[in-house]
Amino acid sequence: EVFLEDIVSAKKILEDISGEQVKGYRAPSFSIGAGNPWALESIEKAGYLYSSSVYPVRHDHYGWRDAPRFPFRPCAGLLEIPISTVHFWDRNWPAGGGGYFRLLPYGLSRWALRRVNSTDQRPAMFYFHPWEIDPDQPRVPNLTYKTRFRHYVNLARTEDRLRKLFSDFHWGRVDSIFLED
Repeated sequence: EVFLEDIVSAKKILEDISGEQVKGYRAPSFSIGAGNPWALESIEKAGYLYSSSVYPVRHDHYGWRDAPRFPFRPCAGLLEIPISTVHFWDRNWPAGGGGYFRLLPYGLSRWALRRVNSTDQRPAMFYFHPWEIDPDQPRVPNLTYKTRFRHYVNLARTEDRLRKLFSDFHWGRVDSIFLED
């Protein structure tokens, strides 16, 4: 109930500010997984048309490794669009951005997204955070080495990598690519 109230309120605030319908939701840190699928029903009840809150990978902080790799309807009125992965060696591997995009060589990201487009014949869902293109952002003190590494690795390279990504692929709005008219 608290979650539903929060996402209804957030949607209303954003719509009031922008004057536009907010169609999509993304849970912080891909926090929707096998342990809380009820959250998808709440997202639908809040009036969102799609969510991109599931990352079908194995990870220590997030992930729903057994979730479908491609868009699915967990509820009649909601389309869940998982972050893109490639499947090989009997496992899903991240292909959709974030820390993996900053950490791994750009060529690997390009290969993975091309594989999703060509082999799977699907559009890719890719994300990045605005702070990932700011290498001069303030540093948070007293973080563990692991957290510091995950947050700050290769920030100085992200903008150039995104420029390559934008020129190597065709991009569009989520609602125009994944939602039916």
